[in-house]
Amino acid sequence: MGTFSGKRVIISGGSRGIGLAIGKRLAADGACIAILAKTTEPHPKLPGTIFTAAEEIEAAGGRALPIVTDIREEAQVKAAVAQAADEFGGLDILINNASAISLTPTAKTEMKRFDLMFAVNVRGTFMLSKECLAHLVKGDNPHILSISPPLDMQPKWFAPSVAYTISKFGMSQCVLGMAKELKTKGIGVNALWPHSVIATAAISNVVAGSIAFPHCRKPEIMADAAAVILGRDAGEFTGNFCIDDVLLSSEGVTDFSGYRMDPEKSLWSDFFVPDDIPEVEPLVMAMNPGG
Repeated sequence: MGTFSGKRVIISGGSRGIGLAIGKRLAADGACIAILAKTTEPHPKLPGTIFTAAEEIEAAGGRALPIVTDIREEAQVKAAVAQAADEFGGLDILINNASAISLTPTAKTEMKRFDLMFAVNVRGTFMLSKECLAHLVKGDNPHILSISPPLDMQPKWFAPSVAYTISKFGMSQCVLGMAKELKTKGIGVNALWPHSVIATAAISNVVAGSIAFPHCRKPEIMADAAAVILGRDAGEFTGNFCIDDVLLSSEGVTDFSGYRMDPEKSLWSDFFVPDDIPEVEPLVMAMNPGG
């Protein structure tokens, strides 16, 4: 049995991509995973639903509870958290993974897109964390992990896509504040961000199409890094903004080739990675942060 056997987990936006990869990684150890997402029908450009994700999690060795949830809706979030906690007999881990993206400059950012990014990224992260607290304080080594970047206040990250950047940094500010706020309660609150671009539907649809994929790593690198964080002592390891490959390297991982979509192609650096982060593998900033 693995480290996460019997652990009770909620993942927002877990029907595909990084969220699903984390769910499957924890499920492989025997975790119970509640997926909170709103995809019930396959989208032409976004394969996978909350139900296919549940099947993959169970196939990986865990227990899955798909709960159709729009994390913008307070009543739905409250009901979903209550259902998961009731079904699993409590909660130990929350993964704030759900995210909306629009890499647009100010003049081209529609207010409905602005509102969506803030409703999902900032408000959704805050609200889900808030609703899980009463259960997490009674949990076993309780963790909140948000998929959000280090707070690197360089204008180059903000200028190309002000709205998206401040929404993602809003998630990270939740980490900064809650880590300090919840330390006395023994809840670890951390952020995890990829060093390279990750091959997900969001990348293919929003950022650079299939051109980007050979230059990406697979979501499994984020899943393995998440497992490292969630396996650490929540009372001690908190308030950290981790970068996936740097964290895995510190754990003794030396061969990252298995995470590459195409080991022959150059690896593209993700946005929001501070300049002082060491390179584990050579990366190039092939994408303008503005897309």
